[in-house]
Amino acid sequence: MRAPERPTFDSEVNKEIYQYIERHGTAARHRVRDAASVSPAEFEETLEELKTKGYLEEDGGTLRIALDVGSIEEYATDEGTVTIRPARHADFEGLVETIRDVTSTESYVVAETVAEQLLYDDSVSRHNTVESRVFFVATVDGSVIGWTHLDLPHVEKLQDTAQLTVGVRPDYRGRGIGGTLLTRGLEWAEANGYRKVYNSVPAINDVALSFLEAHGWNTEGIRKNHYTIDGDHVDEVLMAYRI
Repeated sequence: MRAPERPTFDSEVNKEIYQYIERHGTAARHRVRDAASVSPAEFEETLEELKTKGYLEEDGGTLRIALDVGSIEEYATDEGTVTIRPARHADFEGLVETIRDVTSTESYVVAETVAEQLLYDDSVSRHNTVESRVFFVATVDGSVIGWTHLDLPHVEKLQDTAQLTVGVRPDYRGRGIGGTLLTRGLEWAEANGYRKVYNSVPAINDVALSFLEAHGWNTEGIRKNHYTIDGDHVDEVLMAYRI
């Protein structure tokens, strides 16, 4: 694995084709070709350049951004097999539904923002000159039941810190899935040179705070009355894990 590097482009054509695919998450080859303002021959040449540089990958005529985020893992529970793996664009709806399921019962403002950003982008992963976004999901029988996510800003002064969110649907808690997802995200961050991950949690979310503390996270600060939740002002607890 390696940390996603900020993509650079040799020409406007390279940039145009890459950004089209990045915005759409995945894209059919023929649609990208139709959208590109170049000849078929130049399109083929540009596509090969982007694949050779490791920016794009193709599977059966479907193009996607190439992000090396690791392998697929499985482990058994009393209720069946849980799979932990990198998220795919096909997980989009299940991922949004899972985040909304978690945030409908608990105050988790950062995760709510992540769900809204997914809907705005209409894409699971992002990797551009400004930021990268990586998701791992937990699935049971192919359905998404949990996630961990890292936001990776491409700003030099923030290049070794990342924001992490994690959550599991209420019906699947108490089976170690959340801890496994959290560990997967932290291991990826450590393997890719990050020194700290952080999260922000409303002070009234005792479940999330207890979970993070039990896994070695510490409180780095509190912003008084930062949120307005159900008409009340609520403190924000700034949590961090140093790798």
